Amino acid sequence: MENAAADRVAARLDEGHDPYGLIVTDLVALIGHVQVSLRLIEAAIAREAVLAARQADVDTVVLDDVTPHYFTASTTLKACDAGLGAALDRLRDSGAAARLLN
Repeated sequence: MENAAADRVAARLDEGHDPYGLIVTDLVALIGHVQVSLRLIEAAIAREAVLAARQADVDTVVLDDVTPHYFTASTTLKACDAGLGAALDRLRDSGAAARLLN
């Protein structure tokens, strides 16, 4: 899969596309995917909370609680989102500075 992605990037660079623009576009798309995943995880956590409340009313014991795994994934994705956002900000700052110099 990495080779296919690298081949697509190489093909786009060969077509004369601006590497800076390609990187910014890819980062923006990746941030979007991470944020969609975060919303899906938050919805799953909310769904688990509702199910747990219903089961507590019936005095059912839940042996397999997946919510901690959702929280772990959410925390990791939030860190990823923050890091990608910082990378995008720095890239945009450096791109703006480079364009001012030209």
